[in-house]
Amino acid sequence: MSGEERWCVVTGGRGFAARHLVEMLIKYGTYSVRIADLGPSIVLDPAEENGVVGEALQSGRAQYVSVDLRHKAQVLKACEGAKVVFHMAAPDSSINNQQLHYSVNVQGTKNVIDACVELNVKRLIYTSSPSVVFDGIHGIINGNESLPYPAKHIDSYSATKTEGEKLVIDANGANGLLTCCIRPSSIFGPGDKLFVPSLVSAARAGKAKFIIGDGNNVYDFTYVENVAHAHICAERALASEGQVSKNAAGEPYFVTNMEPIKFWEFTSLVLEGLGYERPRIKIPAFAVMPIAHVVEWMYKLFGRYGMKVPQLTPSRIRLLSCSRSFDCSKARERLGYTPIVSLKEGLKRTLETYPHLRAEHQPKREGPSKASVYLGNGRVADTLLWKDTKKTLIALLVLVGIYYNFIATQSTIITVLLKLFLLASIFLFIHGSLPDKILGYSIEKIPASHFQLSEDNSQRFAQSVASSWNTSVYILKSLCRGNDWMLFLKVVLSFFILSLLGAMSIQSLFIIGIPIAFTAFLVYDKREQEIDSMAMEVLSMASRMKSDVVKRFLSSKKSD
Repeated sequence: MSGEERWCVVTGGRGFAARHLVEMLIKYGTYSVRIADLGPSIVLDPAEENGVVGEALQSGRAQYVSVDLRHKAQVLKACEGAKVVFHMAAPDSSINNQQLHYSVNVQGTKNVIDACVELNVKRLIYTSSPSVVFDGIHGIINGNESLPYPAKHIDSYSATKTEGEKLVIDANGANGLLTCCIRPSSIFGPGDKLFVPSLVSAARAGKAKFIIGDGNNVYDFTYVENVAHAHICAERALASEGQVSKNAAGEPYFVTNMEPIKFWEFTSLVLEGLGYERPRIKIPAFAVMPIAHVVEWMYKLFGRYGMKVPQLTPSRIRLLSCSRSFDCSKARERLGYTPIVSLKEGLKRTLETYPHLRAEHQPKREGPSKASVYLGNGRVADTLLWKDTKKTLIALLVLVGIYYNFIATQSTIITVLLKLFLLASIFLFIHGSLPDKILGYSIEKIPASHFQLSEDNSQRFAQSVASSWNTSVYILKSLCRGNDWMLFLKVVLSFFILSLLGAMSIQSLFIIGIPIAFTAFLVYDKREQEIDSMAMEVLSMASRMKSDVVKRFLSSKKSD
C-alpha cells in the first residue's frame, strides 16, 4: 500500500453487525476497508456482489484477509498499515464453551491490542456487550455505564467479553493508542441468522406460544445500522482533537435504539409480521429452569457427538425473563450518537428481508403422512388421527365400555373373549330378528358375506405372514454377521419395549396404551418433520458414540 492510503480493519468482518459496518465505511469513503475473518476466502451474497462491497473489492478500496485472532502473527499482518481497528470478532454467544470464548475474546483481543501498539495504530474500537454488567438474576432498568461488573456472569461468553473489555480500556494511551468499547443491546436487522430465524423455527414447531416469566420484562433492541453508525461515531470522536477525544477515550458506551419495549411485545411484533400467532401462554421461569439445566448437561455430554446447540439453556431463560434496558446519554454526549433508524422502521426493513420465513411459505407435506401410512391409510388411521371425529368419539366410547365391563373387573383373557362373543351373538341374533322397517326407519341388515374370508384376503394374509417370517429371518442373518450396529440397536430397543409391556397387566396396558395411541400418532402426524429430525440426530449421535467407543477400545488394545 502507498503511504497516502488510509486503511481500517474490521475483525470478524463477515459477521452480522460487521457486514453492515463494512458497507457503511465503504459508503462514507473515509477509509479503505480491510475485512478480516476466519474463512480462507470471502464468499459474497448476490446482493453484495452487485453492491458497494463487491465494487470496493474489485476496485481495491476493500480487501479480504483470512485471520485467526488466536495467532498473533496473522493479526499483525492484518493490521499492518492501518490507522483504525474495529474489533468485532467473537464466537457464537449461544455456545457455552469456556475454552473457545477465552481463546478468542481474551487472548485474541490481547493479540489485537498488541498489534495495534506495535504497529502504531491510532484508534481501537471494541464491540463489547451489555451482558458484561448482567448477573442473570437482577434485571436492569435504564442502566448506565456506572454499573459495576458482577461477581459472577451468566455464561462464559459474558465473562470473557468482560475480560476483553477491561484489556481494551486499560490499553488506552499505550503508544498513543486511543480506545473505547461499544455495548450494543440485542441487535436485530437484515442478515440476522439467530434471532428471527430461531423465532420462526420455534413458531413452526409450536413452541413460540409460550412466554417465559410474567411477560412484562423491558428490553432495549438496537437496529443493526444504528450499531454500525455508533462505531463510526466512536471512531470520529476519538479522531477529534482536544477535549472531545480525551472525553471519548478509554470508556465503555451503551448503544440502543433509545426506544425501550417489552421483550415479548417485540417478539410478538416479529411473529405477527411474518404471519404467526403471538405468544400467549405464560410459564414461570423457575418452572423451566430445571429442564434447561438438564438440557445444558446433555449438550455437555453429547455435544461432541453432533448434538445441536440447544436453545433452552439456563442463561437463555434468564435473558428471556429479566429486564435489560440502558441509558445512552453518555454515548450521545461524548460520541455524538443518536439512532438513524427508528425501531418501527428497523422492524419493517427486517421483516421485508425474510419473505421465505413467512407462515404462508411454510413447507407443506405432500401425500399422506407417515403416521397415516403406518396405520394403513384406512379406518384405523382415520380414527387414531382424528380425521373422522365421529368415528374417533364412537371408538373412544366403545373402548370405555370395554374397559369398565371387562378390563376393570380383572377378568382373564378367556373370560373377556367369551363375554365379547356372547355380546356379539346376542346383538346379531336381535339384529337378524328385527323387521326391515321400524316406525318408518329402514334397518340395514348385515350380509353373511361380511363375515366370510375371501380367497384373495386369505392369500394376502398368508403372504403377509410369510413376508413377516422372511423379514425376521433376514434380520437374524444380519445380526449374526455383526456388521449392522443400527439394526442391532433397533432390535435391542424393540425387545426392551416388549419386555416392559410384557411385565404390565392388561388393565395397566389399557389405561396407558389407549391414551398414548390416540395422542402419540396425532402428535407425530402434526410434527412429523421435527420428530424425524430429532430421531435422525439421536441416531447420528449414537453412531458417533459407537465409533468413539470402538476407537478407544482399539487404542487401548494397541497400548496393551
